[in-house]
Amino acid sequence: MRKHRQLSLLLACSFSLLAIAQGQQSAAPASGSAAQDSGPHTYTLKATAKTVAWGNYDAAAEAVLHIQSGDTVIFETLLTNSPTGLERAGVAPDQVQQSLRDVYADFPANKRGPGGHILNGPVFVDGAEPGDTIEVRIQKIDLAIPYAYNGFRFGAGFLTNDFPYARTKIIPLDREKMIAKFAPGIEIPLHPFFGSMGVAPPEGYGRINSAPPGIHAGNMDNKELVAGSTLYLPVHAKGALFEIGDGHAGQGNGEVDITALETSLTGTLQFVLRKDLHVKYPRAETPTHYISMGFDDDLSEATRLAVRNMIDFLVNDMHMNRDDAYMLISVAGDVDISELVDQNKGVHVMVPKVVFVKDNAKR
Repeated sequence: MRKHRQLSLLLACSFSLLAIAQGQQSAAPASGSAAQDSGPHTYTLKATAKTVAWGNYDAAAEAVLHIQSGDTVIFETLLTNSPTGLERAGVAPDQVQQSLRDVYADFPANKRGPGGHILNGPVFVDGAEPGDTIEVRIQKIDLAIPYAYNGFRFGAGFLTNDFPYARTKIIPLDREKMIAKFAPGIEIPLHPFFGSMGVAPPEGYGRINSAPPGIHAGNMDNKELVAGSTLYLPVHAKGALFEIGDGHAGQGNGEVDITALETSLTGTLQFVLRKDLHVKYPRAETPTHYISMGFDDDLSEATRLAVRNMIDFLVNDMHMNRDDAYMLISVAGDVDISELVDQNKGVHVMVPKVVFVKDNAKR
């Protein structure tokens, strides 16, 4: 009990500091369509039973917000755990978000699944058609609560047979120092990002599980997609139908036990409809790197996809020949494992922008 009270006190103090530091954000209501007047708009999309998708991406889903190209959305997202699960792991009841309790209480059971992520959206980008590209500019990511959790269970994770039981660990987050206090003597720098960002798959796919990433992007668990990065998503359904969630305060490449520093985040994202760009597979860029991706149940095939997608980018956008593109990846690129645990494995290839000494035009 003493340990529980100490943890509760620490979380309560941290939450108070977080609320003071973050202050109040104001934006237009997150309902209806963006007005057809001049200039982009900013909308806030809170996480409620009426504004989230539970565990799926679906081209037939009804949009909860319509926006125009150039608009910005502030997404208030929820972590992927239940109030009961958090309390059982040691979170004091008054530290569980009321919005999380409300979603668990009010979201219709027949609309849940097949996955477990609570995703905000879908957001409909007016004018987006299959074959277009949505450019998602990740402008800002804030911690919404002063703790994260990490957990594993039998039947999931890369070494599930080595750990045939379940454990969840609550990890306090220090927003001022931007560190996670993992254990005495162990502090982890925070790099918040969303594990899942994606659009609806083609209509013929139906409602798909939010866990495996794919051509729609989704649960990529790519820790490079922090504030300041840009994600390029191919549009497969009218309006794109963007969804976001699975907030992480940080993660190691691979996410080997199946969870990261799982937490609730508030993200500010701008959406630009690109009629001039026709990407066939999700890709991204940071201020310093170009990033291609590959997703497949077979890790070797996921890697082949990621490497081929980078070759295609270097040929089509950087105007290299295929031989040189292949060679450049080998001598200057990095092939990293995004995650190993979501059925489809994720691999991403990073090529540093600094190697291009000439001023290449932005795509």
